[in-house]
Amino acid sequence: MALFIVMLLLVNANFMEGPANTLTYSAFTDISNGISTRIVDTYAIAPDTGNITSRFDIPDDIAGREYFVEIGNTASDDTTAQTVTVSRGSIVTNVAIAGIGSTRRAGGNTTGTGMNRISYDSGGF
Repeated sequence: MALFIVMLLLVNANFMEGPANTLTYSAFTDISNGISTRIVDTYAIAPDTGNITSRFDIPDDIAGREYFVEIGNTASDDTTAQTVTVSRGSIVTNVAIAGIGSTRRAGGNTTGTGMNRISYDSGGF
């Protein structure tokens, strides 16, 4: 009976949470890469004067739970390094915004819920 109770306690931690955390980390990396690409694409077609807004959708939840997205200088003290950070609890991914890190500042945050947008304004925000 004691062995059965111990096994019940270990099954959830080892056989369910481990694979769910691995799946979550991979999904967070994919979401970070997608958002980074959208930011760079918006910058590539941005007008010299004026503004542009792009709307996109990311998954509402990963493995049945919500997550948070933050864009900006979140991973290091280097002021030119900009990242897309997707996190939930102890699971965190940081992906660099390649190509515009030192020339343009990007910043903001969102969640997976609803429609999201990326905006560029030549006059700044």
